[in-house]
Amino acid sequence: MTHPQALWENTRLAHKTYPYMLFDNRCPDARMDQNILFLHWHEHFEIIIMQQGSAVFHIDSRPYEVDPGDVLFVPAGGLHVGYSQCNGDIRFMSIVFNGALFSDWSHDAIHAELVAPYVEGKLQLPVQPDKLNVDCAAHYVLLEQMMREFEAKQTGYPLVIKSHLHMLFTQLARTLLPHQAEGRVGSDSQHNLNRERFKPLLRQVEERYAERWTIEQAAKVVSLNPYHFCKMFKKLTGRTFVEYVNLCRMNEAERLLRDTTDTVTEIAGQVGCDNPNYFTKLYKQYKGVTPSQVRR
Repeated sequence: MTHPQALWENTRLAHKTYPYMLFDNRCPDARMDQNILFLHWHEHFEIIIMQQGSAVFHIDSRPYEVDPGDVLFVPAGGLHVGYSQCNGDIRFMSIVFNGALFSDWSHDAIHAELVAPYVEGKLQLPVQPDKLNVDCAAHYVLLEQMMREFEAKQTGYPLVIKSHLHMLFTQLARTLLPHQAEGRVGSDSQHNLNRERFKPLLRQVEERYAERWTIEQAAKVVSLNPYHFCKMFKKLTGRTFVEYVNLCRMNEAERLLRDTTDTVTEIAGQVGCDNPNYFTKLYKQYKGVTPSQVRR
């Protein structure tokens, strides 16, 4: 797993002409409730395909439980985070792409009718399209074909993947657009509002994890009283505010333990834990091992 240095993730895509990338995410020997995808957002779309194990992904305030074969569509700009729902190996693929991938179709009338509303953010695909309409699942074979193309990298594979992505959006739009046009399905403006409201706070915590944060202080940043703040934060991230701050600290501690020669006591201080014994207890709670075990 990667540890983004900021909540906003500047995801590197393959090529300016073909702005997409496939990521093979593996978490061996994951523990129940372990953080397997760190809370972040980016300007790209993301498709998560569960391969092994079970997990729950929180996407813009809503939890989605997934098992092998399940697919999630993360909207551009969506806050998302993932946690293991089992003990054992976890694996999921992520297809990340920018809407500019389809810019050469902008003057096509059919594209403008079916695909452009989703790419431009006027409409939003459901996170789990097949839960809304089972016919959507029939098109997920295109995802398997994309992954095989990316792995084999035969001549012309970028164009094949681009074509498959465009076909996937077209097929899903064909199924979903009539319902969304009638207003029965669509982007949830309240969830989008909450997402944007909390982004500045989450970025501050990500960058200033070593400081002493209080719930009152955090609630003030988003102009909420502490009670409503706690409820909204838990709904957005799947964790309490205190748990999220501690997770940021332990993620950075894990990086420091692996990438530096600083002592455990020094690292504890760097992540805001003045008591080394408490730091060791906290680290084991979040990572399943002690700091000294990481160093062995």
